[in-house]
Amino acid sequence: MLSLLGRNGRLKIRAGLDGSFGVQDTPRPTAGNRVGLPQNRHRNRALIQGDIVLVTDNLQHHMREMAQGARAAALRLAESTGKTRNDWLLRTAELLDSERQALAAANQEDIQRAPGYGLTDAAVDRLRLNDDRIDGMVTALKDVVALPDPVGEVFESTQRPNGLVVTRVRVPLGVVFFIYESRPNVTVDAAALCVKSGNAVILRGGKEAIHSNQALHEILSRAARECGLPGESAQLVTTTDRAAVGEFLGMADLIDVTIPRGGKSLIERVAAEAAMPVIKHFDGICHVYVDQDADLEMASRIVVDSKCQRPGVCNAAETLLVDREVAGRFLPEVSRRLLERGVILRGCEETRGLVPEAEVASEEDYRTEYLDLVLSVRVVDGVGAAVDHIREYSSGHTESIVTSDVQTSQQFTRAVDSAAVMVNASTRFHDGGEFGLGAEIGISTDRFHARGPCGLRELTSYKYVVHGTGQLKSG
Repeated sequence: MLSLLGRNGRLKIRAGLDGSFGVQDTPRPTAGNRVGLPQNRHRNRALIQGDIVLVTDNLQHHMREMAQGARAAALRLAESTGKTRNDWLLRTAELLDSERQALAAANQEDIQRAPGYGLTDAAVDRLRLNDDRIDGMVTALKDVVALPDPVGEVFESTQRPNGLVVTRVRVPLGVVFFIYESRPNVTVDAAALCVKSGNAVILRGGKEAIHSNQALHEILSRAARECGLPGESAQLVTTTDRAAVGEFLGMADLIDVTIPRGGKSLIERVAAEAAMPVIKHFDGICHVYVDQDADLEMASRIVVDSKCQRPGVCNAAETLLVDREVAGRFLPEVSRRLLERGVILRGCEETRGLVPEAEVASEEDYRTEYLDLVLSVRVVDGVGAAVDHIREYSSGHTESIVTSDVQTSQQFTRAVDSAAVMVNASTRFHDGGEFGLGAEIGISTDRFHARGPCGLRELTSYKYVVHGTGQLKSG
């Protein structure tokens, strides 16, 4: 059975036997589709995906019920204790550990369907939920538990000449609508951060991970109920109908912020349609610049790690920039290491003269987030030219410089305006866990308070609380 959660319970749908995929209007059940659908005065919409059928008989109504449930849950979460929210995190970790077999089975359903979605090997890797990934989720949950509770934190206090004490206190954002794609571990990370910071969250994952996300959500909901928190604290949108996203984006009265995490087209759509604020996570077009004063052995290790450690993630390097002064010594060796790992190189004319295996890099290559074992390469005239290239082509996510010259590193870090700038370190370290945030809901490339890894504090706002002793404006 598969269910669509609503305020009044569950709409249970039998598994379909139709192997087709698509959205069809279905006024009543027929022998042809072999699916029992509820009668309604509205036209029913059935989504058939392999052996899963998801039905929304009036999509707008069901999505609004979810948002209303989230709003009610957010009010209770804002008043809950930090201990209660931590208990929920710990119980979730216990269930993840004990339900590995069920999680693996659900994930295997998604892996088997991956070729039908045209996923690359790197994309399939992002989808995979193995023991190491489950261990990572368990560790991340425990790390979040260990972090201070941001809700109610007084982070500024001043006393005015009239005796009023003016404080700023952290408060939850409220209801978060979080849209993401094929990484099921993000389901748990996002729920953990939102609920720990007192927010309710509506999770909308990609169709590629629907089975995995459903299994993870069942664990999240069970843990919440066992710990006395509303089951609607973390809800999962179980329809893959794209129209559902549009419905939520219009609910500014119930949803306080939307966070999209995925491809450029998704981000652009959300930014254009959302009636509420959006924390954006645009492309990860990340650069490594190897300076003339770099330790070349260190530089080789950093480049290989930045590109190959996990190529399908947003903080993987997509472009290598090399100072002309060391290109002849550096590029042949680092290219050999990259080619051994299956990396396709696309380079400028000078690069191709040093690395015959490199393909011709087009202008578009330098603007592309490959999310795969492909790396564009350009030889540049020093740090100034590297900065110019990054300003032109970077998405503002992560850049790294390898150099032993302090002044050069300072010039680079001052001139490059990305969410994270690394010095002598892999781009892969731009991560909430690596930065001590426990986990992250995304890496923001915006230029307001939520920039870089968005952890607990980035999921809060603040209010002024003012204490007086009877002060009157009139006297």
